[in-house]
Amino acid sequence: MTSKPERSARPSIRRGTNLPRMGDFNESVILDAIRRHSAGLSRVELAQATGLSAQTVTNITRRLLDQGTVRESGKLNTGSGKPRTLLEIVPTARYAVGIHLDPAVITCVLVDLLGRVVGERSRRTPSGGDTDEIAVDMADSVSALVAESGIDDTRVLGLGIAAPGPIDAAAGWVVDPPEMPGWGRYPLRDRLSEATGFSALLDKDVTAAVVAERWAGAGADSRNLLFFYLGTGSGMGLVVDDTVLRGVSGNAGEVGGLGAACSIRALVDEGIALGVLGAEFTVLDPADAQPGLEELASLAAAGESQAAGIIDRLAVRIGRGVCAAATLLDVDTVVFGGPAWHLLGERLLLTIEPMVARSPFVKATHATAVLTTTLGENVAAIGAASLVLDQALSAQPQNLLLSGRPTVTEF
Repeated sequence: MTSKPERSARPSIRRGTNLPRMGDFNESVILDAIRRHSAGLSRVELAQATGLSAQTVTNITRRLLDQGTVRESGKLNTGSGKPRTLLEIVPTARYAVGIHLDPAVITCVLVDLLGRVVGERSRRTPSGGDTDEIAVDMADSVSALVAESGIDDTRVLGLGIAAPGPIDAAAGWVVDPPEMPGWGRYPLRDRLSEATGFSALLDKDVTAAVVAERWAGAGADSRNLLFFYLGTGSGMGLVVDDTVLRGVSGNAGEVGGLGAACSIRALVDEGIALGVLGAEFTVLDPADAQPGLEELASLAAAGESQAAGIIDRLAVRIGRGVCAAATLLDVDTVVFGGPAWHLLGERLLLTIEPMVARSPFVKATHATAVLTTTLGENVAAIGAASLVLDQALSAQPQNLLLSGRPTVTEF
C-alpha cells in the first residue's frame, strides 16, 4: 500500500531569466519544462511557466526543433483563438550510459532522453580482482552495450558512474568502499572516460538513485524527496527544493548515525546465528548473500517467526531513520528501492508506512507519500545514466552563482 499527498496538477518548473548571455541556462529551463510534461507544452504555456519572454521562448524552441531535441506533437484548442502547437521531447534524440559498481554485481544500462532503459548488461563483481582489470571490463561492457544498440557514439551524451561511498567527487575517485578490498583511492571516473571515449561523471550510488527517481521515477513530481536505498548496503539520496544534496565531499546520505544502516550480509549472518538459515548460506563474498536473503524472505512469508522477526526489526530501524530524516528535511515524498527491496519491500512497508503516517513531526503540516520505486532493482545504474541527462538537460542554478555563466553539455 502507498499513500500520495495532494499536489498541484502540474509539476513545478524552474524559472528562467531574460538577462543577456543566459541563453544556455534558459535552454535547459525550457527543455526541463517540456520533459516534465508528458502531454506536451505550448510556447504560450512555456512562457507562462518559466517567466521567459515570448520572443525568448520562440528563439529557444526554434533552435531545439532544428536540433531534433524536441518536436511538435499536436494542437491544443483553448476554446478561443488559434489552437496552440504542443512541443514534446524526442526521446531518441540522444542517449546516456550508466554503470553501477556494487560489491555484488556490476550493472550497465543505456537510456534515452526520458530515462527509459533501452539496453542493459550485468555481471558478478570479481572478488579480490585487480582493479585495473575490473575497470577495463567495465569499459568493455559500456562499449559493447552501445555497439549492440546500434546507436552512433555521437548521440551518447556521456557516461555516468554510480559507486558505493565514500567517494571523492571532485577527483573522480572511489575511496576504499566497504566490502571492496583493494580499491583504495582509485580514479575510476578518469579510467572509464579514457577507455570508452565518453565524458564521465562519478557520484555516490544512493545519490544517483534519487536523481533517477526525480528524473523518471515515482518521485518525479516532488521537489522535496528522500530515497532509501537497500542493496548490498543502505543509504539515502536527498532532494530539497528540487536540488540534490551531496555535501561537501559528495558523501551525503550515510544512515549509520540514524540507526538505519544495513547490509544483506548482516541479515544473512543474523539468520545463520539464530539457526533460521543453515551454514550453507554462509557469506564469503558479497555476491553470495543473495541466496540467503531469498531464503530468509521465503521463510518469513511462510510464517517462520524468527525469519519474520529479523525483517521486522530491520523495518523498525529503517522506519526510525526515515522518519528522522523526513522530519529534518521536511520532505513530502519517501521512495524505497534497490536490489534487496524487491525481496523485502512488501513486508518492510507494513511496518514503515504506519510509522511515517503517525510521526507527529512528519504529519503535522502536510501528508507524506510513501512509495516503492517504479524503476526496478537497477535504479542506481539508471541513476548513473540520469546524472548525465540531468547535467545536460536540467537547469543548474548553482552554475550561475559559481561562474556567472552556466556550464551545459552541447547537443
